[in-house]
Amino acid sequence: MRILIAEDETIIRLDLRAMLEKAGFDVCAEAKDGEEAVTLARTLEPDLALLDVKMPKLDGIDAARRILEERPIPIVMVTAYGEQELVSRAVEAGVFGYLVKPFRETDLLPAIATARARHDELAAVREEADSLSEALAARKAIERAKGLLMEREGLTEQDAFARLRKASQISGRPLKVVAEALIGTLDAP
Repeated sequence: MRILIAEDETIIRLDLRAMLEKAGFDVCAEAKDGEEAVTLARTLEPDLALLDVKMPKLDGIDAARRILEERPIPIVMVTAYGEQELVSRAVEAGVFGYLVKPFRETDLLPAIATARARHDELAAVREEADSLSEALAARKAIERAKGLLMEREGLTEQDAFARLRKASQISGRPLKVVAEALIGTLDAP
């Protein structure tokens, strides 16, 4: 897994890098401020980012927001500040973990694993939602096309569906595509 580190304190950044590399991760980039983190995330496309909350130019939470707008990846915030307001802002931005300094490798690795797992779960839910939306759109188009065939051709619902299915099989196109084409043809003014 390729990880981007954004931390303005050099010693902490080097410690993070050492911990991650010891654990077998590839640190693909290091940023000293939030703007650099956004640029590096865009160009290098890491699999995960560790961002300090308080950084120059752009704080870690706003950097996380920008990174996530372009490409959703798991992000863990690393900070010396555990204030509820910062935690709330981080959650609103869409980060997947929050780690308060000082921390050890035994804190960091579970935070990364948890962030990855939550990110993967969210990606699966989004994919399922997209799939369900597509299925619903297909069903609506098929129902509309059946209704038009029933109305215009005097067919039963079963016969209208059979006609759509046959047209789909003959043309080799999905039923939704055939239904949409029929709607476009029969609904034309």
